[in-house]
Amino acid sequence: MAKSINNLINDQMISLMNKLKEMLIAAPITYLFLLTASQAQTINWEIKQPGSQSVNAKIIEELHEEFKDGQHGYIDSFLIIRNNQLIYERYYKNNYDDLTKNRRLEQNIIMQENYGDNTRDIYNYYDPEWHPYYRNTDLHTIQSVSKSVTSALIGIAIDRNEIPSINTKISSYFPEYSDFFNDPLKQSITIHDLLTMTAGIKWDESSFLYTDPLNNAATMENSQNWLSYILSLPMSDVPGKKFVYNSGITILLSHILYEATGMHVDAYAKKYLFNPLGIENFYWKKTPLGLTDTEGGLYLSTRDFAKIGHLYLNEGQVNNLQLLKKKWVEDTMAPDTNISDSSRKYGYQWWLVPYENNDEKFILSGSGYGGQYLLIIPEFELIVVFNGWNIFDKDRPSIEYLSQRVLKAIQ
Repeated sequence: MAKSINNLINDQMISLMNKLKEMLIAAPITYLFLLTASQAQTINWEIKQPGSQSVNAKIIEELHEEFKDGQHGYIDSFLIIRNNQLIYERYYKNNYDDLTKNRRLEQNIIMQENYGDNTRDIYNYYDPEWHPYYRNTDLHTIQSVSKSVTSALIGIAIDRNEIPSINTKISSYFPEYSDFFNDPLKQSITIHDLLTMTAGIKWDESSFLYTDPLNNAATMENSQNWLSYILSLPMSDVPGKKFVYNSGITILLSHILYEATGMHVDAYAKKYLFNPLGIENFYWKKTPLGLTDTEGGLYLSTRDFAKIGHLYLNEGQVNNLQLLKKKWVEDTMAPDTNISDSSRKYGYQWWLVPYENNDEKFILSGSGYGGQYLLIIPEFELIVVFNGWNIFDKDRPSIEYLSQRVLKAIQ
């Protein structure tokens, strides 16, 4: 009797396996992609000493000691990966509760005066519940490097044929805001113009503090309907002609991704980017109407932050899975967008920073308010992460300065 039951169970298992094989053979390409992506293993860097990867440990230690002593303001973490080996990782303790004790209230008063009932605590940058760590976890704000992550998601959506191309005009994604597209210039804006910060929408977030209503980014963050605020602004330039840093542009990309895929950016990222990269824990802010805050709302641990760099350094591939097309990575890193009065250039929501006094060598860099830097230097198979919260009374070190200090250690 026991034998016949076992035989029955075996027969059922064989039948189930055969049906599964049939389903996989008949499955559409998108399903097979999802299956492969979900099975991708996390990135596990082997931990090595700097010298094993031809990096001078003494030079790196000198920079570490300066961070520890507060010579460069408020640095929270410092990580280096070379040749896919984790060769340096340090964390620093800064007492943000004490640093923000009085400033938090002062900032709240200013924001209330400027924005009234629309004031949102999560955009009070002196609130230690939100900045730089998310509520006492190891999830650190990456601020505007959220834009760079969003760029990757646009690349994935194009590869999956959910967005036709970067040359697609954006107006088709905003039918409920059609009244804001009466200007022919605004009608001509493409996804490419958004990615390269050349949309031509009148915007200024550099001349005024983030508590001043004349700062467009701050006013957007403390408004009820972010899309309405952005799209209602007039045009100042022909799209595609002039670089103007505009955080609102990336919010438009958030909406486009939602309309194109039927998924909010945080859910889409989890399924098609974070899971394959082995990023299990993250937090992503939402706008008052529920749109994912792609302009600066993402929080990641330092190692998970570095995984974004790993993806780009390895030409869009992780664990033999091509998450981003190689051409998308190449186009992102192409210094095609000039920035007035700067040696830097701009890619697809990434900064391109020259190094070694050479205008043909560029670091691919994400850069976030307060000192979140993700540096990718393919020539040296190098990823460097600096996380900090330098919004206080000390000058924060620049990408140029920090990268030069690290490159000096390459032997």
